[in-house]
Amino acid sequence: MIKIKIPHTLVLMLYMMIAALILTWVIPAGEFQRTVNDIGQTVVQPGTYSVLEKQPLLSPLTLLTVIPQALGDAQAVIFFVLLIGGVMGILRATGMLDALIGLLLKKFADKTGLLILGGMLTFGIFSALIGVAEEYLIFVAMLVALCRALKLDGITAMGILIVGYGIGYGLSLFNPFTLLIAQAVAEVPPASGLWYRLVLWPILFGIAFHHVYGYAKRVAADPAASLLADITPAKTNEQDDYPALNGRHKIILLGFVAVLGVLIWGIKVHGWYLVELSALFLGFGLFAALVAKMGASDAANKFIEGAAELTATALLIGFARSIAMIMEQGQVLDTVIYYLAMPVEAFGAHFGAVSMLIIQSILNLFIPSGSGQAFVTMPIMVPIADTAGIGRQIAVLAFQMGDGLMNMIVPTNPVLMGILGLAGVPYERWFKFVAPLMLKLLFACAIAMIVAVAIGYQ
Repeated sequence: MIKIKIPHTLVLMLYMMIAALILTWVIPAGEFQRTVNDIGQTVVQPGTYSVLEKQPLLSPLTLLTVIPQALGDAQAVIFFVLLIGGVMGILRATGMLDALIGLLLKKFADKTGLLILGGMLTFGIFSALIGVAEEYLIFVAMLVALCRALKLDGITAMGILIVGYGIGYGLSLFNPFTLLIAQAVAEVPPASGLWYRLVLWPILFGIAFHHVYGYAKRVAADPAASLLADITPAKTNEQDDYPALNGRHKIILLGFVAVLGVLIWGIKVHGWYLVELSALFLGFGLFAALVAKMGASDAANKFIEGAAELTATALLIGFARSIAMIMEQGQVLDTVIYYLAMPVEAFGAHFGAVSMLIIQSILNLFIPSGSGQAFVTMPIMVPIADTAGIGRQIAVLAFQMGDGLMNMIVPTNPVLMGILGLAGVPYERWFKFVAPLMLKLLFACAIAMIVAVAIGYQ
């Protein structure tokens, strides 16, 4: 049996950058016309694709120059990750995390199935309702430590988190960053079509839970079955080594709960994003250090240590952004979108809907931003859906599934790479875990698309 060895994530990124560069040399540069709508959003105008008279010629040196450019372009996410790492360094030093993990161990020591189910549901529901993703970075360290203490591994922890929020995004109920934007572009009522997404939610969630829980049971029964078996994890406490949750820990924990409440309020009411959230968590780090009576120098050292642990993660985020940036500079991204969209009408309504799902899934590799993908692809897909008899709501559903589910696996997604980096899970090991799940989910989604066309889903 031939084993396929996936290279280190940075090497994989380099291969993809080279492929993107070659693509700019072999396909014509082109562009769609874009306009700014009434609320200031830049959207593509369908039917306006044209080949550029002058083809930008990117030098091989672009592979080097694009990296610092991509790091600068992704700076908001990179600095958010580094600041979260610093705050986590302070939290670990206060002892609150260890005490909380010890308490949770007593509750879930013999209920790992309930832990996995509850965790996946929680992350999935928040993502489905308000589009939470980057904000989950603050839970990574605790979730990994908890799973390791339960004799599981980091893959299980990431299955709970990443797969949970991936299902939430893939079948968003009211997500303002993906669903509502796509529906606005498609000119269908906001949050409409909810009933079908509610029908699909337990089906896709059940497939995902079965995959994660099945893996967790195998690891619990035989630690050698772990995809991380040959990687020495960071030292964690034995179950009886955890400190008791004292008064100071409880105050810090209450502060953390309050921060989560403010976070949800700020996102929902004021549209907060990474700058505001970074400031919020920085303030919480200072609060935790004061409550724990840490000296200023000790707190600063712990902050720097925590941030330093995420240097590799920060670099991966920048490299992930560089792939799409090469295609943008070579002006071939619109060309890729144009040619990918062409087969939809040729396949008829039922299989055209499935091909639309496949196209959105492929495009997610180049446009991992949900809102960005909505503005670029939905204006193209909507008129195609109209002429193919597919239905605009179905086009939105294809976008949702392709965007949300593929964000669990595409290495160009900076949030995914940030979470895996925090957890100490190499991308190639995560790929081995999640790839079979993605095939199962996409098969189920393809059936859901065919059914949607058959019932005239609106």
